[in-house]
Amino acid sequence: MPEHQRFFLTTPIFYVNDAPHIGHAYTEVAADVLARWHRQAGDDTWLLTGTDEHGQKILRTATANGTEPKAWADRLVESAWKPLLDTIDIANDDFIRTTDERHERGVAVFLQKLYDEGHVYAGEFEALYCVGCEEFKPKSEIVDGEGAFAGEKVCAIHSKPLELLQEKNYFFKMSAFQDRLLALYEERPDFVRPASARNEVIAFVQQGLEDLSISRTSFDWGIPIPWDDSHVTYVWFDALLNYITATGYGGEGPEAAAQFARRWPGSHIVGKDILRFHAVIWPAMLMAAGLEVPNHVFGHGWLLVGGEKMSKSKLTGIAPNEITDTFGSDAFRYYFMRAVSFGQDGSFSWEDLAARYQAELANGFGNLASRVLAMNAKYFDGALPAAGAEQAPDRAIRELAAAVTAAADERIEAFAIHEALAEIWRLVDALNGYLTEQEPWALAKDPAQRERLGTVLATATEGLRALAELLHPVVPIATAKLWKALGAEQALGELGAQPIREAGRWPRLPEGTPQQPLDALFPRIESDEGK
Repeated sequence: MPEHQRFFLTTPIFYVNDAPHIGHAYTEVAADVLARWHRQAGDDTWLLTGTDEHGQKILRTATANGTEPKAWADRLVESAWKPLLDTIDIANDDFIRTTDERHERGVAVFLQKLYDEGHVYAGEFEALYCVGCEEFKPKSEIVDGEGAFAGEKVCAIHSKPLELLQEKNYFFKMSAFQDRLLALYEERPDFVRPASARNEVIAFVQQGLEDLSISRTSFDWGIPIPWDDSHVTYVWFDALLNYITATGYGGEGPEAAAQFARRWPGSHIVGKDILRFHAVIWPAMLMAAGLEVPNHVFGHGWLLVGGEKMSKSKLTGIAPNEITDTFGSDAFRYYFMRAVSFGQDGSFSWEDLAARYQAELANGFGNLASRVLAMNAKYFDGALPAAGAEQAPDRAIRELAAAVTAAADERIEAFAIHEALAEIWRLVDALNGYLTEQEPWALAKDPAQRERLGTVLATATEGLRALAELLHPVVPIATAKLWKALGAEQALGELGAQPIREAGRWPRLPEGTPQQPLDALFPRIESDEGK
Protein backbone atom coordinates (compact mmCIF):
# COMPACT_ATOMS: atom_id res chain seq x y z
CA MET A 1 0.00 0.00 0.00
CA PRO A 2 1.34 3.48 -0.81
CA GLU A 3 2.78 5.66 1.92
CA HIS A 4 1.12 9.03 2.45
CA GLN A 5 1.49 11.02 -0.75
CA ARG A 6 0.48 14.31 -2.34
CA PHE A 7 -2.64 14.09 -4.43
CA PHE A 8 -3.81 17.14 -6.37
CA LEU A 9 -6.75 16.38 -8.64
CA THR A 10 -8.73 18.61 -10.96
CA THR A 11 -11.96 18.45 -12.92
CA PRO A 12 -12.20 20.49 -16.09
CA ILE A 13 -13.54 23.98 -15.50
CA PHE A 14 -17.00 24.04 -17.01
CA TYR A 15 -18.43 26.61 -19.39
CA VAL A 16 -20.92 28.67 -17.41
CA ASN A 17 -23.01 28.97 -20.56
CA ASP A 18 -24.09 25.34 -20.43
CA ALA A 19 -26.70 24.22 -17.93
CA PRO A 20 -25.26 21.45 -15.73
CA HIS A 21 -26.37 17.97 -16.82
CA ILE A 22 -25.44 14.50 -15.59
CA GLY A 23 -22.41 14.42 -17.92
CA HIS A 24 -20.87 17.30 -15.95
CA ALA A 25 -21.94 15.73 -12.65
CA TYR A 26 -20.36 12.39 -13.66
CA THR A 27 -16.94 14.03 -13.99
CA GLU A 28 -17.37 15.85 -10.68
CA VAL A 29 -18.39 12.70 -8.80
CA ALA A 30 -15.51 10.64 -10.19
CA ALA A 31 -12.99 13.27 -9.12
CA ASP A 32 -14.67 13.62 -5.73
CA VAL A 33 -14.60 9.86 -5.05
CA LEU A 34 -10.88 9.70 -5.86
CA ALA A 35 -10.14 12.77 -3.72
CA ARG A 36 -12.22 11.52 -0.78
CA TRP A 37 -10.40 8.17 -0.91
CA HIS A 38 -6.97 9.81 -0.87
CA ARG A 39 -8.04 12.28 1.81
CA GLN A 40 -9.29 9.42 4.00
CA ALA A 41 -6.00 7.61 3.38
CA GLY A 42 -4.18 10.56 4.98
CA ASP A 43 -2.71 11.82 1.70
CA ASP A 44 -2.13 15.56 1.26
CA THR A 45 -5.17 15.95 -0.97
CA TRP A 46 -6.56 18.91 -2.90
CA LEU A 47 -9.59 18.83 -5.22
CA LEU A 48 -10.06 21.73 -7.61
CA THR A 49 -13.07 22.53 -9.76
CA GLY A 50 -14.45 25.73 -11.23
CA THR A 51 -15.87 27.61 -14.18
CA ASP A 52 -14.63 28.90 -17.52
CA GLU A 53 -16.13 32.34 -18.15
CA HIS A 54 -14.34 34.00 -21.08
CA GLY A 55 -14.73 33.59 -24.83
CA GLN A 56 -17.04 34.50 -27.66
CA LYS A 57 -19.87 32.11 -26.78
CA ILE A 58 -20.42 33.73 -23.37
CA LEU A 59 -20.12 37.25 -24.77
CA ARG A 60 -22.75 36.50 -27.42
CA THR A 61 -25.18 34.91 -24.95
CA ALA A 62 -24.80 37.75 -22.45
CA THR A 63 -25.40 40.33 -25.18
CA ALA A 64 -28.45 38.41 -26.43
CA ASN A 65 -29.79 38.52 -22.86
CA GLY A 66 -29.17 42.26 -22.56
CA THR A 67 -26.45 42.03 -19.94
CA GLU A 68 -22.68 42.25 -19.47
CA PRO A 69 -20.69 38.99 -19.69
CA LYS A 70 -19.36 39.24 -16.11
CA ALA A 71 -22.86 39.77 -14.69
CA TRP A 72 -24.12 36.87 -16.83
CA ALA A 73 -21.33 34.60 -15.52
CA ASP A 74 -21.88 35.68 -11.90
CA ARG A 75 -25.54 34.77 -12.11
CA LEU A 76 -24.91 31.35 -13.67
CA VAL A 77 -22.17 30.43 -11.19
CA GLU A 78 -24.38 31.22 -8.21
CA SER A 79 -27.65 29.83 -9.63
CA ALA A 80 -26.41 26.70 -11.42
CA TRP A 81 -22.79 25.66 -11.00
CA LYS A 82 -22.16 26.03 -7.27
CA PRO A 83 -25.57 24.47 -6.41
CA LEU A 84 -24.60 21.45 -8.56
CA LEU A 85 -21.79 20.67 -6.11
CA ASP A 86 -24.27 20.55 -3.23
CA THR A 87 -26.77 18.46 -5.20
CA ILE A 88 -24.25 15.64 -5.72
CA ASP A 89 -22.32 16.14 -2.45
CA ILE A 90 -18.92 17.27 -3.79
CA ALA A 91 -16.25 18.04 -1.17
CA ASN A 92 -14.00 20.27 -3.29
CA ASP A 93 -11.16 22.20 -1.63
CA ASP A 94 -11.20 25.12 -4.05
CA PHE A 95 -13.38 26.63 -6.77
CA ILE A 96 -11.67 28.77 -9.41
CA ARG A 97 -13.32 31.15 -11.83
CA THR A 98 -11.37 32.43 -14.81
CA THR A 99 -12.63 35.92 -13.90
CA ASP A 100 -10.87 35.68 -10.50
CA GLU A 101 -8.13 38.27 -10.06
CA ARG A 102 -5.66 35.52 -9.02
CA HIS A 103 -6.29 33.73 -12.31
CA GLU A 104 -6.01 36.79 -14.54
CA ARG A 105 -2.76 37.80 -12.83
CA GLY A 106 -1.27 34.31 -13.25
CA VAL A 107 -2.24 34.16 -16.94
CA ALA A 108 -0.48 37.48 -17.57
CA VAL A 109 2.69 36.25 -15.80
CA PHE A 110 2.67 33.01 -17.81
CA LEU A 111 2.10 34.72 -21.17
CA GLN A 112 4.80 37.29 -20.54
CA LYS A 113 7.28 34.52 -19.70
CA LEU A 114 6.54 32.66 -22.95
CA TYR A 115 6.83 35.91 -24.94
CA ASP A 116 10.11 36.94 -23.28
CA GLU A 117 11.63 33.53 -24.00
CA GLY A 118 10.70 33.54 -27.67
CA HIS A 119 7.88 30.99 -27.68
CA VAL A 120 5.32 33.48 -29.07
CA TYR A 121 5.24 35.40 -32.37
CA ALA A 122 2.76 37.55 -34.34
CA GLY A 123 1.22 36.25 -37.56
CA GLU A 124 -1.76 36.30 -39.91
CA PHE A 125 -4.39 33.63 -39.54
CA GLU A 126 -7.36 32.30 -41.48
CA ALA A 127 -9.24 29.21 -40.32
CA LEU A 128 -12.65 27.69 -39.62
CA TYR A 129 -13.76 28.36 -36.04
CA CYS A 130 -16.47 26.68 -33.93
CA VAL A 131 -17.93 29.05 -31.35
CA GLY A 132 -19.44 26.09 -29.48
CA CYS A 133 -16.03 24.43 -29.04
CA GLU A 134 -14.24 27.82 -28.87
CA GLU A 135 -11.72 26.18 -31.19
CA PHE A 136 -10.19 26.47 -34.66
CA LYS A 137 -11.18 23.04 -35.92
CA PRO A 138 -8.67 20.47 -37.21
CA LYS A 139 -9.56 18.90 -40.58
CA SER A 140 -10.63 15.67 -38.83
CA GLU A 141 -13.49 17.53 -37.10
CA ILE A 142 -14.85 19.44 -40.11
CA VAL A 143 -17.70 17.77 -41.99
CA ASP A 144 -20.19 18.74 -44.70
CA GLY A 145 -23.46 20.09 -43.40
CA GLU A 146 -26.81 18.43 -44.00
CA GLY A 147 -30.39 19.66 -44.15
CA ALA A 148 -30.58 23.38 -43.33
CA PHE A 149 -26.76 23.54 -43.35
CA ALA A 150 -26.23 21.75 -46.69
CA GLY A 151 -23.33 23.25 -48.61
CA GLU A 152 -21.67 24.57 -45.45
CA LYS A 153 -18.81 23.22 -43.38
CA VAL A 154 -19.99 22.23 -39.89
CA CYS A 155 -18.39 21.11 -36.62
CA ALA A 156 -18.42 17.31 -36.23
CA ILE A 157 -19.25 17.71 -32.53
CA HIS A 158 -21.89 20.47 -32.59
CA SER A 159 -23.27 19.99 -36.15
CA LYS A 160 -23.35 23.81 -36.45
CA PRO A 161 -21.80 25.88 -39.27
CA LEU A 162 -18.19 26.97 -38.77
CA GLU A 163 -17.10 30.59 -39.13
CA LEU A 164 -14.17 31.58 -41.34
CA LEU A 165 -12.00 33.90 -39.29
CA GLN A 166 -9.20 36.08 -40.60
CA GLU A 167 -7.18 37.84 -37.93
CA LYS A 168 -3.72 39.00 -37.03
CA ASN A 169 -2.96 36.95 -33.94
CA TYR A 170 -0.18 35.91 -31.64
CA PHE A 171 0.91 32.31 -31.99
CA PHE A 172 2.47 29.81 -29.57
CA LYS A 173 5.26 27.77 -31.23
CA MET A 174 3.61 24.46 -30.36
CA SER A 175 5.15 22.66 -33.33
CA ALA A 176 8.53 22.95 -31.62
CA PHE A 177 7.34 20.56 -28.87
CA GLN A 178 6.23 17.67 -31.05
CA ASP A 179 9.27 15.47 -30.37
CA ARG A 180 9.31 16.27 -26.66
CA LEU A 181 5.64 15.33 -26.38
CA LEU A 182 6.14 12.03 -28.18
CA ALA A 183 9.09 11.30 -25.88
CA LEU A 184 6.88 12.08 -22.86
CA TYR A 185 4.20 9.59 -23.99
CA GLU A 186 6.91 6.99 -24.60
CA GLU A 187 8.74 7.45 -21.29
CA ARG A 188 5.57 7.70 -19.19
CA PRO A 189 3.00 5.29 -20.62
CA ASP A 190 0.55 6.18 -17.84
CA PHE A 191 0.74 9.94 -18.51
CA VAL A 192 -2.42 9.63 -20.63
CA ARG A 193 -5.00 7.08 -19.50
CA PRO A 194 -6.73 4.86 -20.46
CA ALA A 195 -4.62 3.18 -23.17
CA SER A 196 -7.21 3.96 -25.88
CA ALA A 197 -6.92 7.67 -25.06
CA ARG A 198 -3.12 7.49 -25.09
CA ASN A 199 -3.09 5.86 -28.52
CA GLU A 200 -5.40 8.53 -29.90
CA VAL A 201 -3.18 11.33 -28.56
CA ILE A 202 0.01 9.77 -29.95
CA ALA A 203 -1.61 9.34 -33.39
CA PHE A 204 -2.71 12.98 -33.38
CA VAL A 205 0.76 14.32 -32.49
CA GLN A 206 2.49 12.02 -34.98
CA GLN A 207 0.46 13.65 -37.79
CA GLY A 208 2.36 16.86 -37.06
CA LEU A 209 1.59 19.80 -34.78
CA GLU A 210 0.78 23.28 -36.02
CA ASP A 211 1.47 26.44 -34.07
CA LEU A 212 -1.46 27.60 -31.94
CA SER A 213 -3.24 30.94 -32.26
CA ILE A 214 -3.40 32.27 -28.69
CA SER A 215 -5.07 35.65 -29.10
CA ARG A 216 -8.16 37.26 -30.61
CA THR A 217 -8.85 40.85 -31.68
CA SER A 218 -12.48 40.61 -32.85
CA PHE A 219 -13.94 40.86 -29.32
CA ASP A 220 -12.74 42.01 -25.90
CA TRP A 221 -14.24 39.51 -23.41
CA GLY A 222 -11.05 37.87 -22.20
CA ILE A 223 -7.73 38.45 -20.46
CA PRO A 224 -5.65 41.11 -22.26
CA ILE A 225 -2.32 40.04 -23.78
CA PRO A 226 0.13 41.76 -21.38
CA TRP A 227 2.37 43.33 -24.06
CA ASP A 228 -0.48 44.22 -26.46
CA ASP A 229 -3.86 45.01 -24.93
CA SER A 230 -5.54 45.21 -28.34
CA HIS A 231 -5.58 41.39 -28.13
CA VAL A 232 -7.30 39.11 -25.62
CA THR A 233 -6.07 35.62 -24.74
CA TYR A 234 -7.59 32.67 -26.60
CA VAL A 235 -10.10 31.13 -24.18
CA TRP A 236 -8.49 27.66 -24.07
CA PHE A 237 -5.01 29.06 -23.41
CA ASP A 238 -6.51 31.05 -20.54
CA ALA A 239 -8.67 28.16 -19.22
CA LEU A 240 -5.94 25.51 -19.04
CA LEU A 241 -3.87 27.76 -16.81
CA ASN A 242 -6.48 27.54 -14.03
CA TYR A 243 -4.79 24.40 -12.75
CA ILE A 244 -1.70 26.38 -11.76
CA THR A 245 -3.18 29.83 -11.06
CA ALA A 246 -5.49 28.22 -8.47
CA THR A 247 -2.48 26.78 -6.68
CA GLY A 248 -0.37 29.92 -6.43
CA TYR A 249 1.33 30.35 -9.81
CA GLY A 250 1.84 34.03 -10.53
CA GLY A 251 0.84 34.95 -6.99
CA GLU A 252 2.76 37.44 -4.91
CA GLY A 253 4.83 36.54 -1.88
CA PRO A 254 6.28 33.36 -0.38
CA GLU A 255 2.87 31.85 0.49
CA ALA A 256 1.85 31.57 -3.16
CA ALA A 257 5.19 30.02 -4.11
CA ALA A 258 4.95 27.54 -1.22
CA GLN A 259 1.41 26.56 -2.22
CA PHE A 260 2.47 26.01 -5.82
CA ALA A 261 5.47 23.90 -4.75
CA ARG A 262 3.19 21.84 -2.50
CA ARG A 263 0.41 21.18 -5.02
CA TRP A 264 1.86 21.06 -8.52
CA PRO A 265 2.08 18.79 -10.50
CA GLY A 266 -1.47 17.44 -10.31
CA SER A 267 -3.63 14.99 -12.21
CA HIS A 268 -6.54 15.90 -14.48
CA ILE A 269 -9.83 14.12 -15.11
CA VAL A 270 -11.41 15.27 -18.37
CA GLY A 271 -14.04 14.16 -20.86
CA LYS A 272 -12.53 12.57 -23.95
CA ASP A 273 -13.78 15.44 -26.15
CA ILE A 274 -11.27 17.80 -24.47
CA LEU A 275 -8.47 15.25 -24.12
CA ARG A 276 -6.35 16.82 -26.87
CA PHE A 277 -6.23 20.19 -25.10
CA HIS A 278 -5.04 18.56 -21.87
CA ALA A 279 -2.69 15.92 -23.25
CA VAL A 280 -1.10 17.92 -26.10
CA ILE A 281 -1.50 21.70 -25.79
CA TRP A 282 -1.25 21.88 -21.99
CA PRO A 283 1.99 19.89 -21.51
CA ALA A 284 3.54 21.84 -24.42
CA MET A 285 2.62 25.10 -22.68
CA LEU A 286 4.17 23.88 -19.41
CA MET A 287 7.34 22.69 -21.15
CA ALA A 288 7.72 26.13 -22.75
CA ALA A 289 7.38 27.80 -19.34
CA GLY A 290 9.90 25.43 -17.73
CA LEU A 291 7.25 23.88 -15.45
CA GLU A 292 6.56 20.24 -14.71
CA VAL A 293 3.91 18.52 -16.81
CA PRO A 294 0.93 16.90 -15.02
CA ASN A 295 1.23 13.50 -13.34
CA HIS A 296 -1.69 12.04 -15.28
CA VAL A 297 -4.39 13.06 -17.74
CA PHE A 298 -7.36 10.68 -17.56
CA GLY A 299 -9.88 10.92 -20.40
CA HIS A 300 -13.20 9.36 -19.44
CA GLY A 301 -15.96 8.35 -21.84
CA TRP A 302 -19.26 10.02 -22.60
CA LEU A 303 -22.55 9.33 -20.92
CA LEU A 304 -25.01 8.32 -23.61
CA VAL A 305 -28.79 8.67 -23.44
CA GLY A 306 -30.66 6.86 -26.19
CA GLY A 307 -27.31 6.30 -27.92
CA GLU A 308 -26.47 10.03 -28.05
CA LYS A 309 -23.88 11.98 -26.07
CA MET A 310 -25.40 14.08 -23.28
CA SER A 311 -26.21 17.51 -24.68
CA LYS A 312 -28.63 20.28 -23.80
CA SER A 313 -28.80 21.36 -27.45
CA LYS A 314 -29.95 17.85 -28.50
CA LEU A 315 -32.38 17.54 -25.56
CA THR A 316 -30.63 14.49 -24.14
CA GLY A 317 -29.43 16.51 -21.16
CA ILE A 318 -30.80 15.31 -17.82
CA ALA A 319 -30.37 17.65 -14.83
CA PRO A 320 -28.75 15.87 -11.86
CA ASN A 321 -31.57 16.89 -9.51
CA GLU A 322 -34.04 14.97 -11.70
CA ILE A 323 -32.27 11.88 -10.32
CA THR A 324 -31.30 13.04 -6.83
CA ASP A 325 -34.80 14.32 -6.01
CA THR A 326 -36.06 10.73 -6.30
CA PHE A 327 -33.09 8.51 -5.48
CA GLY A 328 -30.83 10.78 -3.38
CA SER A 329 -27.24 11.90 -4.00
CA ASP A 330 -25.68 8.66 -2.67
CA ALA A 331 -27.53 6.57 -5.25
CA PHE A 332 -26.55 9.03 -8.01
CA ARG A 333 -22.90 8.74 -6.99
CA TYR A 334 -22.95 4.96 -6.63
CA TYR A 335 -24.80 4.31 -9.89
CA PHE A 336 -22.48 6.27 -12.16
CA MET A 337 -19.32 4.96 -10.50
CA ARG A 338 -20.51 1.33 -10.61
CA ALA A 339 -22.53 1.06 -13.81
CA VAL A 340 -20.02 2.75 -16.14
CA SER A 341 -16.51 1.43 -16.78
CA PHE A 342 -14.46 4.53 -16.01
CA GLY A 343 -12.67 5.48 -19.23
CA GLN A 344 -15.32 3.98 -21.55
CA ASP A 345 -18.61 5.38 -22.83
CA GLY A 346 -21.60 4.40 -20.72
CA SER A 347 -25.35 4.40 -21.28
CA PHE A 348 -27.78 5.83 -18.77
CA SER A 349 -31.29 4.47 -18.34
CA TRP A 350 -33.85 5.07 -15.62
CA GLU A 351 -34.64 1.33 -15.59
CA ASP A 352 -31.03 0.36 -14.89
CA LEU A 353 -30.73 3.01 -12.17
CA ALA A 354 -33.94 1.83 -10.45
CA ALA A 355 -32.90 -1.84 -10.71
CA ARG A 356 -29.43 -1.25 -9.25
CA TYR A 357 -30.84 0.96 -6.51
CA GLN A 358 -33.17 -1.83 -5.42
CA ALA A 359 -30.88 -4.84 -5.88
CA GLU A 360 -27.48 -3.50 -4.89
CA LEU A 361 -28.08 -0.57 -2.55
CA ALA A 362 -31.41 -1.28 -0.83
CA ASN A 363 -31.32 -5.10 -0.77
CA GLY A 364 -27.59 -5.77 -0.96
CA PHE A 365 -25.98 -3.21 1.35
CA GLY A 366 -28.86 -1.48 3.14
CA ASN A 367 -30.70 -4.66 4.12
CA LEU A 368 -27.45 -6.27 5.30
CA ALA A 369 -26.81 -3.37 7.66
CA SER A 370 -30.34 -3.31 9.05
CA ARG A 371 -30.42 -7.10 9.61
CA VAL A 372 -27.15 -7.20 11.54
CA LEU A 373 -27.98 -4.21 13.73
CA ALA A 374 -31.49 -5.55 14.38
CA MET A 375 -30.07 -8.91 15.53
CA ASN A 376 -27.53 -7.18 17.77
CA ALA A 377 -30.41 -5.21 19.30
CA LYS A 378 -32.58 -8.30 19.71
CA TYR A 379 -30.01 -10.77 21.02
CA PHE A 380 -27.35 -8.57 22.67
CA ASP A 381 -29.26 -5.53 23.95
CA GLY A 382 -27.98 -3.29 21.14
CA ALA A 383 -24.28 -3.76 21.86
CA LEU A 384 -21.43 -5.37 19.93
CA PRO A 385 -21.21 -8.98 21.15
CA ALA A 386 -17.98 -10.61 22.21
CA ALA A 387 -16.41 -12.85 19.60
CA GLY A 388 -15.47 -16.38 20.63
CA ALA A 389 -13.17 -18.83 18.85
CA GLU A 390 -12.75 -18.01 15.15
CA GLN A 391 -13.86 -20.67 12.70
CA ALA A 392 -13.06 -21.02 9.01
CA PRO A 393 -16.10 -19.04 7.74
CA ASP A 394 -15.28 -16.13 10.09
CA ARG A 395 -11.64 -16.16 9.03
CA ALA A 396 -12.72 -16.12 5.38
CA ILE A 397 -14.68 -12.92 5.96
CA ARG A 398 -11.80 -11.27 7.83
CA GLU A 399 -9.28 -12.24 5.15
CA LEU A 400 -11.61 -11.11 2.38
CA ALA A 401 -11.99 -7.69 4.03
CA ALA A 402 -8.20 -7.28 4.03
CA ALA A 403 -7.94 -8.51 0.43
CA VAL A 404 -10.66 -6.25 -0.98
CA THR A 405 -9.22 -3.23 0.87
CA ALA A 406 -5.82 -3.75 -0.77
CA ALA A 407 -7.35 -4.51 -4.17
CA ALA A 408 -9.69 -1.50 -4.08
CA ASP A 409 -6.85 0.82 -3.15
CA GLU A 410 -4.76 -0.51 -6.01
CA ARG A 411 -7.65 0.06 -8.44
CA ILE A 412 -8.21 3.60 -7.13
CA GLU A 413 -4.51 4.33 -7.77
CA ALA A 414 -5.16 3.29 -11.39
CA PHE A 415 -8.30 5.53 -11.62
CA ALA A 416 -10.41 2.36 -12.10
CA ILE A 417 -13.23 3.43 -9.78
CA HIS A 418 -15.74 0.90 -11.14
CA GLU A 419 -13.28 -1.94 -10.46
CA ALA A 420 -12.60 -0.67 -6.93
CA LEU A 421 -16.35 -0.70 -6.22
CA ALA A 422 -16.69 -4.20 -7.68
CA GLU A 423 -13.95 -5.36 -5.27
CA ILE A 424 -15.69 -3.79 -2.26
CA TRP A 425 -19.00 -5.33 -3.31
CA ARG A 426 -17.40 -8.77 -3.00
CA LEU A 427 -17.47 -8.14 0.76
CA VAL A 428 -21.14 -7.04 0.66
CA ASP A 429 -22.08 -10.25 -1.17
CA ALA A 430 -19.88 -12.43 1.06
CA LEU A 431 -21.43 -11.03 4.24
CA ASN A 432 -24.94 -11.68 2.93
CA GLY A 433 -23.90 -15.23 2.07
CA TYR A 434 -22.23 -15.64 5.48
CA LEU A 435 -25.45 -14.76 7.32
CA THR A 436 -27.46 -17.14 5.12
CA GLU A 437 -25.04 -20.00 5.89
CA GLN A 438 -24.47 -19.30 9.61
CA GLU A 439 -28.16 -18.65 10.37
CA PRO A 440 -27.72 -16.51 13.51
CA TRP A 441 -31.50 -16.50 14.01
CA ALA A 442 -31.32 -20.30 14.41
CA LEU A 443 -28.26 -20.11 16.69
CA ALA A 444 -30.20 -17.70 18.92
CA LYS A 445 -32.73 -20.43 19.72
CA ASP A 446 -30.06 -22.67 21.31
CA PRO A 447 -28.50 -21.36 24.56
CA ALA A 448 -25.53 -23.70 23.99
CA GLN A 449 -24.72 -21.74 20.81
CA ARG A 450 -24.60 -18.37 22.57
CA GLU A 451 -20.85 -17.91 22.05
CA ARG A 452 -21.10 -18.93 18.40
CA LEU A 453 -23.97 -16.48 17.90
CA GLY A 454 -21.77 -13.72 19.35
CA THR A 455 -18.89 -14.62 17.04
CA VAL A 456 -21.09 -14.60 13.93
CA LEU A 457 -22.68 -11.25 14.73
CA ALA A 458 -19.36 -9.72 15.83
CA THR A 459 -17.85 -10.83 12.51
CA ALA A 460 -20.77 -9.41 10.52
CA THR A 461 -20.65 -6.15 12.51
CA GLU A 462 -16.92 -5.78 11.93
CA GLY A 463 -17.61 -6.38 8.23
CA LEU A 464 -20.10 -3.50 8.27
CA ARG A 465 -17.51 -1.31 9.97
CA ALA A 466 -15.05 -2.07 7.15
CA LEU A 467 -17.73 -1.42 4.51
CA ALA A 468 -18.64 1.93 6.09
CA GLU A 469 -15.00 3.02 5.77
CA LEU A 470 -14.50 1.65 2.24
CA LEU A 471 -17.76 3.00 0.82
CA HIS A 472 -17.59 6.40 2.52
CA PRO A 473 -15.94 8.10 -0.51
CA VAL A 474 -18.80 6.88 -2.74
CA VAL A 475 -21.92 7.02 -0.53
CA PRO A 476 -20.97 9.49 2.23
CA ILE A 477 -24.48 10.06 3.62
CA ALA A 478 -25.51 6.41 4.05
CA THR A 479 -22.14 5.37 5.49
CA ALA A 480 -22.21 8.23 8.02
CA LYS A 481 -25.62 6.98 9.23
CA LEU A 482 -24.29 3.42 9.48
CA TRP A 483 -21.14 4.57 11.29
CA LYS A 484 -23.23 6.36 13.90
CA ALA A 485 -25.59 3.39 14.34
CA LEU A 486 -22.61 1.04 14.82
CA GLY A 487 -21.45 3.22 17.72
CA ALA A 488 -18.22 3.68 15.77
CA GLU A 489 -18.26 7.47 16.04
CA GLN A 490 -18.01 7.24 19.85
CA ALA A 491 -15.59 4.32 19.78
CA LEU A 492 -13.27 5.24 16.88
CA GLY A 493 -13.97 8.87 15.97
CA GLU A 494 -15.21 10.54 12.81
CA LEU A 495 -15.71 8.30 9.78
CA GLY A 496 -13.85 10.59 7.36
CA ALA A 497 -10.77 10.39 9.60
CA GLN A 498 -10.50 6.58 9.48
CA PRO A 499 -7.41 5.36 7.57
CA ILE A 500 -9.07 3.76 4.56
CA ARG A 501 -6.07 1.66 3.55
CA GLU A 502 -6.40 -0.09 6.94
CA ALA A 503 -10.16 -0.72 6.69
CA GLY A 504 -9.49 -4.48 6.48
CA ARG A 505 -7.58 -4.54 9.81
CA TRP A 506 -9.58 -6.66 12.29
CA PRO A 507 -11.09 -6.12 14.82
CA ARG A 508 -11.35 -2.41 15.50
CA LEU A 509 -14.69 -1.97 17.25
CA PRO A 510 -14.39 -2.68 21.00
CA GLU A 511 -16.53 -5.46 22.42
CA GLY A 512 -19.65 -4.07 24.09
CA THR A 513 -19.78 -0.91 21.94
CA PRO A 514 -23.36 0.41 22.30
CA GLN A 515 -25.28 0.71 19.05
CA GLN A 516 -28.23 2.79 17.91
CA PRO A 517 -31.26 2.04 15.75
CA LEU A 518 -30.61 2.43 12.03
CA ASP A 519 -33.00 4.18 9.67
CA ALA A 520 -33.24 2.58 6.23
CA LEU A 521 -30.10 3.58 4.35
CA PHE A 522 -31.84 3.34 0.98
CA PRO A 523 -35.61 3.69 1.48
CA ARG A 524 -37.97 1.90 -0.85
CA ILE A 525 -39.02 4.08 -3.78
CA GLU A 526 -42.70 3.43 -4.33
CA SER A 527 -43.09 4.67 -7.86
CA ASP A 528 -40.93 5.77 -10.75
CA GLU A 529 -43.82 6.68 -13.03
CA GLY A 530 -43.05 9.01 -15.85
CA LYS A 531 -39.41 8.01 -16.00
